[in-house]
Amino acid sequence: MWQVWNRERGLDMRTVLEAKNLCKTYIVNKRQNNVLKNVNLTVEEGEMVAVMGPSGSGKSTLLYTVSGMDRMTAGEVLFDGKSIGSLNDKELAELRLDEMGFIFQQMYMLKNLTVLDNIILPACQSKKLSESRKETVARGQELMRKLGIIEVADNDINEVSGGQLQRACICRSMINKPKMIFGDEPTGALNRTSSDEVMEELTKLNAEGTTIMLVTHDVKVAARCTRVLYIVDGNIKGEYNLDRMKQASELRDRERCLNNWLMEMGW
Repeated sequence: MWQVWNRERGLDMRTVLEAKNLCKTYIVNKRQNNVLKNVNLTVEEGEMVAVMGPSGSGKSTLLYTVSGMDRMTAGEVLFDGKSIGSLNDKELAELRLDEMGFIFQQMYMLKNLTVLDNIILPACQSKKLSESRKETVARGQELMRKLGIIEVADNDINEVSGGQLQRACICRSMINKPKMIFGDEPTGALNRTSSDEVMEELTKLNAEGTTIMLVTHDVKVAARCTRVLYIVDGNIKGEYNLDRMKQASELRDRERCLNNWLMEMGW
């Protein structure tokens, strides 16, 4: 069994995200669909948390609700100590722009902009950072260099591979120096090689201190995380704690241990 994560070793860690009795209900054809049912969770600074579960279990709804992309029905979500339920739409949009980064399965980019211009667009819209456009461009280029895609900076988005485009999305998610990155199946549209490359970059970012929460159905992706939450029918049924991965040679054993646990949970 892998060692328990730092928060159970008595180390002082700051909570970035906390959900208390979180509920989300949709009304479809006059019928009430309770997608999230009294969910409680915390994500602490520096963690990389994967959310797994069967199709329709509420994984993506959980991600969208705790990040303020979707309004909760009941309960409370605290992001960096701030109750997002008390924010109006403009305040929520500013919070997401300035303090959160997002990576989706579908790589949404503006077709009339170059890859670099897509990356720096959120910084141009934010009031958080007081810097010149030249400084913003330099930071965008540095992020692209760090993720190994600087050579496609001036390319149109239809001139790059899926793996390169998703790494560009990671750069974009980092451009405003967020407190936390949210990913909804960030490798779901990629082949295995590109998926591994993207996860290597996310793992590096996490090792440098970036807090990440992602939804995935891929055990290979989840095995790189520090903790896995398993959700069924809108409830978190269990969590599996992994130590931080120190070298790639650990991955196979981590996958095996995690897969065994998922089978026990009914995966």
